[in-house]
Amino acid sequence: MTLAAVVVTYNRLEQIKRTLHRLLNEPCDRVFVIDNGSTDGTKDWLSTLDDSRVRVIFAPGNLGGAGGFELGLRKAVEEDDPDWIVIMDDDARPKPGCFERFRKGEMNGWGAVSAAVYLKDGRICEMNRPTINPFWHLPTFFRTMGGTLVGRSRGGFHIGDSAYSSDPCEIDATSFVGLFIPRNTIRQVGYPDGSLFIYGDDVLYTLGLRKAGLKIGFVPELEFEHEFNTPNDGKASIYNPIWKAYYTARNGLLVYRFAAGMLFWPVLLLILTKWLSAGRHYGDARRAYYKMLWHGVRDGIIGKRSRPHAEVTMLAQDRASSPAFGQPAE
Repeated sequence: MTLAAVVVTYNRLEQIKRTLHRLLNEPCDRVFVIDNGSTDGTKDWLSTLDDSRVRVIFAPGNLGGAGGFELGLRKAVEEDDPDWIVIMDDDARPKPGCFERFRKGEMNGWGAVSAAVYLKDGRICEMNRPTINPFWHLPTFFRTMGGTLVGRSRGGFHIGDSAYSSDPCEIDATSFVGLFIPRNTIRQVGYPDGSLFIYGDDVLYTLGLRKAGLKIGFVPELEFEHEFNTPNDGKASIYNPIWKAYYTARNGLLVYRFAAGMLFWPVLLLILTKWLSAGRHYGDARRAYYKMLWHGVRDGIIGKRSRPHAEVTMLAQDRASSPAFGQPAE
């Protein structure tokens, strides 16, 4: 078995140093590093690397995580065509022994394999907890609806803590931290959608694998650590910079439409209520938040994925012309 790793980095010099050190101490045949136009010295440091296993690719600009993963997977297949590719962010890395256990494990039959991701203090990393699509499984649907009534819908469709100490199980969607993808899967379903920039590309891609009839396995003996240090472990309600609200809305609706099918429209009403309510947390930036939400919702509903990132950031900066949500926008 040949195993390659794809890592996307942007302005995280210390984190990419730690991740590459870990990867090069694991039985990994090749490491592809995609630098998204870093300006903090990462590019200069990567240029000094002298290891035949490392292939550094300098993107023409900031492609976002989604664009970086698509580029990295394409380069890995074109240049090495490995049996398996494992992908991760620059602040995430396999725990020692993870790749050895992967090589020794029985991975045949899986269309992709997801690792168990933990924070550095040993807690489960919530943002990387795999999910079961509630719209494809009635018990999960009713459990999620029940949780929604008490403000805990997330627990209804994410796998429970017990799965982290059990045998491998099937899941429907997961993150791009510690996701092992076999070559044949890429040949069958293609690559992630780099146009999404950030957020949702991993969920859409893995849901697409399941819809294509492939099985995704959650294998808890494969462990990753995520150096995730954002407040509230990924549950923060404030987007900073504010343009991130656009991608949450647009890509979120793309995910909900794919996952919910005919139930998308009633789900949309619930989601909009939640997003509109979140505006109360933004203070002076509330108008800008609603503007980004407006554009994101509109593009998500019509399925527009072509808005350049530069345009998104310009919209966020132009606060003076920010429309209230629901008002006409240019």
